Amino acid sequence: MTALMIPSTTIQPSPVASGMAVEEFFKQFVDQRVELVKGVVREVPMPGSRHGYVCMEIAFLLRLFVGERGLGRVLCNDSFVQTRVNPNTILAPDLAYYSYQQFPKEAELPDGLLPVLPEIVVEVRSPSNTWTEMLAKVIEFLQAGVRVVIVADAETKTTSVYRTETLQQIFRETDELTIPDVLPGFAVRVGRFFE
Repeated sequence: MTALMIPSTTIQPSPVASGMAVEEFFKQFVDQRVELVKGVVREVPMPGSRHGYVCMEIAFLLRLFVGERGLGRVLCNDSFVQTRVNPNTILAPDLAYYSYQQFPKEAELPDGLLPVLPEIVVEVRSPSNTWTEMLAKVIEFLQAGVRVVIVADAETKTTSVYRTETLQQIFRETDELTIPDVLPGFAVRVGRFFE
């Protein structure tokens, strides 16, 4: 595992409310591959088979761990997460983990946004993603209150783990990815995501 320091960046919301409302966004775009970024709708390209495979492997391993322990839910397929208001930002992470403490097991999952943020977000870098775009998303999620953001990169067979106020951690193919602050006991060799 390698640690790198990320320069601190502060993204401040615009003081003027502008752009598309959340309700309007869902009404018009709920079945399309888009995100709402600072009130502007942006198309999200289809990432391809390799991306889908890596997403499924990570989702399976996370779901297996949390399911066996009754800890929470893992959502995939670009479930929407609102990170900002005025102007609204609604991102679609590849995976999101919500503990039952954050969103109770008894509560019914809505079709739209959940009223809380996930504790973990996982993004799988696709060929069309630049690292600048990925880091902008990481910062957006962390500043909104997501505790851990993980970026998996099939090209380098690594995962980068980000938290507010700590160094970035890079886990290589032979390293075990752990998330002790959110999922104590979870440990998986990073290479399993890409096999």
